[in-house]
Amino acid sequence: MTAQHLLHSIGWSPGHRLDIQLRLGMVVITSAQDDRYQVGSRGELPLPASARQMCRIEPGQPVLLAAFITHDLLVVHPVGTVARLLTDLHRQLAGGDSDR
Repeated sequence: MTAQHLLHSIGWSPGHRLDIQLRLGMVVITSAQDDRYQVGSRGELPLPASARQMCRIEPGQPVLLAAFITHDLLVVHPVGTVARLLTDLHRQLAGGDSDR
């Protein structure tokens, strides 16, 4: 699924105003009444350079987008965060953690 399909699913069309915040090393995007960010004319999602830098998202690097449609919320997970979470999960599945 592309970002455009995800934005369409959540009901965000070009020009839709967005609030973009950083939380726990992720970019959290919600609808906003008056904010400087908006969905682009071709349905692209803006990610400010400062947010990308703080979350260590390199240009061209893949990210995982997760939409919480009932909460009008989109989360951008940096690839490093996803890899770390999967490593921890796989370690637990392999018995490397006492929490079973």
